[in-house]
Amino acid sequence: MSTPRDSYESPLAARYASSEMRFNFSDQKKFTTWRKLWIALAEGEQELGVKISDAQLGELRAHVEDIDYDLAGEYEKKLRHDVMAHVHAWGEQCPEARSIIHLGATSCYVGDNTDLVVLRDGLQIVKQRLVEVARSLREFALTWRSEPALGLTHYQPAQATTVGKRACLWLQDLLMDLDDLEHAASIISFRGVKGTTGTQASFLELFEGDHDKVRALDQSVSTKMGFERSFPVTGQTYPRQLDFRVGQVLSSIAQTAHKFAVDIRLSSSRRELEEPFEKNQIGSSAMPWKRNPMRSERICSLARLVICALDNLAHTAANQWFERTLDDSANRRVSLAEMFLATDAILILFQNVASGLVVHSAVVKHNLDQELPFLASEALLMAAVKAGADRQDAHEAIRVHSRAASEAIHRGEPNPMASLLAEDPRFAAVAKDLGELLHGSRHVGRAPEQVLEFMEDYVDPQLERYTDVEAGTAEIRV
Repeated sequence: MSTPRDSYESPLAARYASSEMRFNFSDQKKFTTWRKLWIALAEGEQELGVKISDAQLGELRAHVEDIDYDLAGEYEKKLRHDVMAHVHAWGEQCPEARSIIHLGATSCYVGDNTDLVVLRDGLQIVKQRLVEVARSLREFALTWRSEPALGLTHYQPAQATTVGKRACLWLQDLLMDLDDLEHAASIISFRGVKGTTGTQASFLELFEGDHDKVRALDQSVSTKMGFERSFPVTGQTYPRQLDFRVGQVLSSIAQTAHKFAVDIRLSSSRRELEEPFEKNQIGSSAMPWKRNPMRSERICSLARLVICALDNLAHTAANQWFERTLDDSANRRVSLAEMFLATDAILILFQNVASGLVVHSAVVKHNLDQELPFLASEALLMAAVKAGADRQDAHEAIRVHSRAASEAIHRGEPNPMASLLAEDPRFAAVAKDLGELLHGSRHVGRAPEQVLEFMEDYVDPQLERYTDVEAGTAEIRV
């Protein structure tokens, strides 16, 4: 179906999110789930003694997918009620079953329960993408675990680290998000069959005061829809705190991705790391030589949207009045869908960048070497003292040569500190060892070992739980 060019369409759907996530929030998913819910309700009622025939159920089952959207739209214009519009439209398709559609239910029976199905299924898509990114970062970290690199605090030169150890910081955040996602998924309960204000009064009436049958119907419908349990109590809606808790996970993922993407953007500016750059890709319309980190920039852009959208869910949860208020409806239609679609797009980009990162080892080494004579001062001092130098004399030599080296760097010259020390008689005893003392691998501490220990003790046991999660097929479309 062609896309209309004279009407607004969300870029999240048109440009960024995957077909799986777009379908999860589509009208077809929503309204076929409504119909499945109505069938589950009718089946449960029949099983508990309500006079509903097999023929009526068969008629409903035969018309789950073939929704007449035009007819439903006409009814909604007339009735100003989306649920009743679809009840009437389906009733025309299923005349024999028309009288038992939505029996005992309120609009939130289909609306809220469908939202819970969508949240559950959306988290499954997000989980698959998280696992995929985690696998790519694991491989990258192991590959580059011993590559010395300049560590930065306050974006200023600090002690050395390794490229792989830095990647472990990204991966650790991601696996914390995966833990949070599992928790959020585990607390998604079904709204179930609760009635207009959550008291189940209509169903108690339907079953002539039989409380056990009302409880059995609630459990039966929940099970039919793939949920182990329903909320023990609700108002008209399920608790909007659940939306916030799910949204927190998406916001946290966005924060993790943003941090990763900022590091890549900064590394790209330093020419140390680079995101994938395709053969025919154009980095700038005016500057043909540029290789802008546009995918990492897009991650940051979409992440900002997700992080800010969490406020909507917080205010919606805070502003529920008694058993419900309708001012949540329009907001939730937008905020929940956009958070999921944007998070999906973020993780597709995250996977693309993480699986194709390019390390420019020569630049990484050069940048570290320029700072190593400063960073190695303590090691140089200890080596000189062990070789017989006076500690205070050696300290003064390092101080004086450090100042001279800094001034040379500020003039645009290479760092001369190593040669200055080699020519200083106070360091004569260790001059022949300066090359070894100033080798990057000497100053990375336990970074390479930390990478291996992190994988063995934390990453691999966690990823082992997801051996059945297959790699996704989503691609970047723009």
